[in-house]
Amino acid sequence: MTMLMTMPKRIALCATSLLAAGLLLMPASWTPTAAQTTPATTAPGHPGVPARGKKPTSAKTDAKPDAAAAAGKQSSEPPPRIPFTSGEDAAAAIPGMPDARFYADSETDFKNALPAEPGPWLILSSGGSDGAFGAGLLTGLTAAGKRPDYAVVTGVSTGALIAPYAFAGARYDDALRKAYTEISAADVFEAGSSSSESFVNSWPLRDQIAKQVTPALLEDVAAAHRSGRRLFVVTTDLDSERSVVWNMGAIAAHGGDDALKLFRAVLLASASVPGGFPPVLIDVEADGKRFQEMHVDGGLGGQFFVAPPALMAANSSYRLPATALYIVINTDLEPSFKVVERFAPSILTQSIGMAVPVDTRLMIDRAFVVAKRSDVAFNVASIPPSFNFPSRGAFDPKYMKALFQTAYEAAQSAAPFANEPPPYPSGPALQPSHIERTGAN
Repeated sequence: MTMLMTMPKRIALCATSLLAAGLLLMPASWTPTAAQTTPATTAPGHPGVPARGKKPTSAKTDAKPDAAAAAGKQSSEPPPRIPFTSGEDAAAAIPGMPDARFYADSETDFKNALPAEPGPWLILSSGGSDGAFGAGLLTGLTAAGKRPDYAVVTGVSTGALIAPYAFAGARYDDALRKAYTEISAADVFEAGSSSSESFVNSWPLRDQIAKQVTPALLEDVAAAHRSGRRLFVVTTDLDSERSVVWNMGAIAAHGGDDALKLFRAVLLASASVPGGFPPVLIDVEADGKRFQEMHVDGGLGGQFFVAPPALMAANSSYRLPATALYIVINTDLEPSFKVVERFAPSILTQSIGMAVPVDTRLMIDRAFVVAKRSDVAFNVASIPPSFNFPSRGAFDPKYMKALFQTAYEAAQSAAPFANEPPPYPSGPALQPSHIERTGAN
């Protein structure tokens, strides 16, 4: 129990430092490879994980869409924040959208936000570029005729970017496929553009979210919400150190520019590794005072979200109002062998590569217990231990395509999901299957 209580703090440290460590491992003269210098132009509707275009240009020299964005990109230091108290933060709400969110530890708010009728739940974990696994699995389930309309969909980090498409329906499968098989690092961040807030600039990801989360997508999400289904995305309020669950369908149902901007901001925040990517500041109001909260990667509070921690506890009597629980783990759970250099970033990276799967496995075990207590069918899918395709670095299209195809084929099998947690590894670790094992975005 103590380990479960302290793990989010450990993961917070991991997520804060991971991307920084990766960047420190890059040589000072690093420049993107040919695969990393292709501009982003994705299939319609994908939230922020774009496909590549045809003409190779450097992400560092891509023009901004407008003057304001260009000014923001050139600014090296952020303006000072408006101060506020913990009480004001606890009472804060999104102006004009009181139903937009709730804290992940609020049992009452969680229960009130759930659908009136039970149904299958889909839980999408963090995992960075390993989100290709979840994308391949969902599209494969559609092709095999095994994919239900999920009553609840939750997403954290890369799972948050997949979630709107899983929620809006199978017609977005092609966009999902392209998004997780045709991107590169240059589509996600600009290296060599640090500030006091972060080691890289995430403007490519932000701009793609702005382009691809369209009013049409928002209306599709809103329509599903009005039908009684629910879409939840998790971010971390860094000021209060509390996870926040965003009711994305309720946001979409408000419609208009404010809803569109907030929807996009939440997706960006959920995938923003603190320290690596800039945080996302979200406008809130408490007792007539307006200020901004600092939101970062949802994975800091846990690699996926099922219910508030107190309801997931072993001594809780809470029963999930679901007919089945489907958990998709976009994190490599297997240990990988590497002779670690006596170099701080190497030590940190290997340590995080070990800590995140440990946290994920503990969460899977807890979800299994809750499902059994609730008489809910438990289903979990994770990257198979046999998958060993090499990666050339962050967001390698060849690696992601191979992982996507592996998951797609697994979805065609007789049992794409296991009905109990994946077995713990025994014996020596295998050689590393790929470079990045963050589970953090």
